[in-house]
Parts: sequence; structure tokens; C-alpha cells
Amino acid sequence: MHTPRPRHALFSCVLVALSMPFRVSALRPSMPPAPPQRRGTNVGYFIPMNGGGSMLTQVQDTYPPGLGEPINVIISANSDAAVLQSTVNNGGLINYYHFSTECLGQHSGDNQAANLGDGDGYLNQTAVIRWDYGNVQLGTCEETIDGGNHIRYWIQNGPDANTSAIFMALSYEMPIADQHNIIVNGYDLGRDWMVGNATAQSSIIPTSKLTNASTYSGSTSFNGYTYHTSVNYVSGLLQNTSIGINHYQSVAVNGSNAIDGLVVVMTVKITSQPSTGSSAARTHRPLTVYWTTLMLACLVIVSLL
Repeated sequence: MHTPRPRHALFSCVLVALSMPFRVSALRPSMPPAPPQRRGTNVGYFIPMNGGGSMLTQVQDTYPPGLGEPINVIISANSDAAVLQSTVNNGGLINYYHFSTECLGQHSGDNQAANLGDGDGYLNQTAVIRWDYGNVQLGTCEETIDGGNHIRYWIQNGPDANTSAIFMALSYEMPIADQHNIIVNGYDLGRDWMVGNATAQSSIIPTSKLTNASTYSGSTSFNGYTYHTSVNYVSGLLQNTSIGINHYQSVAVNGSNAIDGLVVVMTVKITSQPSTGSSAARTHRPLTVYWTTLMLACLVIVSLL
């Protein structure tokens, strides 16, 4: 009697093989490029408004038209160069945040644009990263479904202000069933919860009590790298307002404004990292090794059925 088992086994192997790029993408070796020439700045970034830019993003199809979302976090160019690279490896930005890129590499939702005053005008976000619930491979799929902390970011590297600082729009979004709207006070809370995690605070940062004199610092470790983060809350880059803010109707709470006008400036230093012979370093094997091994295993399995 004919049995479909070999065909099913081969089909299953192919499905697994096709999923491998997503499973091992975090393991690809990639040396970060040399840091670009930076424009001199004492604070580690160039103020976008001084170059015709804005600290609000451009959002498509808002009601009323012209609303934007606050760029409420800046990773200073005074941070270590490796942290300013959009990589998982070598202690880069994705490794530092313990966040991951989009679910299975697929971007959902509309792009947003920002003008950082660096001479490039409005550009769509460099990437979107999401809280991964501790699962690097599939955790951002859970965030997409259940909601969570959500980051869009841009790098200030245009011809007029090539600082390499990273500008981020953070928010805490609702589940997909609620169309990824922002939770009440979700811009400020998303910012502060990220700061609490990045500085390993033992208690929740008191959002309602923050001022432009508030500072935090602390250390975290991930994948063999230890980071020390210093945080300053800065006023004057955004306004304490609901005017012009996307989702202002639902984000503002108890008569307060949608955002408090404070921007977090983070300076991140790598204080320790894996040695060349460490287990973390040995995980960076070429993708072709995994791919070839898996396909050979599939052929062997099918031949035995």
C-alpha cells in the first residue's frame, strides 16, 4: 500500500530549512563598519531643530492630519562605537536592548519618517525593534500579537550633522486586536520602562515625578557583554503637550498631556565582553554550515523511510 511518509518527511524538512535563516540570523558574523566621522558636540547629538528638523515623526493618514509621535530617547554619540551599530553581534544595539527585529523578518504596519536636521531630510525609520519576551527567534511575534514595548529608530549621520547618535521613538502598544494603539500614557511609560530595564533599577521609575534633573545609571549583561548606561532626562527638545501628538485622545490621562516633554539621553559603555575563545564567540558560525548540515540530514532521513 502506498505511504506518503517520505513525501511528508521531505516537506517537513524543507519547511524547517526555510525557517533556518530566521532562527540563525542572530548568529551571522558581521563586523561593524568603522564609525563615521562625527560632528563635534558636547552633548553627543545635534539638536534636529537647529537644522530644520523635528523631534516628532511623520505618521501617515492620521486624524486630524499632520500628527506625529515623539522621539523621546537619544543614544548619545559619546557611547562606545559598537553600541551605535545596528547589529546583534559585537555588542551592537540589538544585543544591548535585548530586543529583536520584526517577527520572522517581516515588517508590519506603516513606516514613519523623521528629520534629524542632519541634511538628509525626512527618512523612514532605520528599523523597528520590539520586546521579545525573552525569545530571540519568535518573541517579537508574541509582541506583535500581545503588545509591548516598541521602538522605531533613526541614525543621525547626514552630511550636515554626522554625529552617529541614535534617535528613538518609544511607545508601549496594545495587542494587535486593539490595532496596536498606544496604552494610556504609553509614550512616557514606554520610555521609562526601557530606562528602568537598561539601568537595572530595582523599582519602577516614577514617571509622574520626573524632571529635567532626573538621572539614572546601572549595568546590565547579555550574551557575554556587560553595558554601563548613564541616563539624563532633558527638557527643551519636546514640549509638554498633546498638540500634534498621534493618539492624543487616548494617551492623555486624567487631564494631563499626552507627553511630558522630557527626552532621555543615554550614554552606553561596554565594560566587559567575550574573549575570542568564549562560548559566545563560538556561536558565530557561517549560515551555510547550518543550512548544509540540515539539508544533508533531511536527505538521509528520507532515504531511510
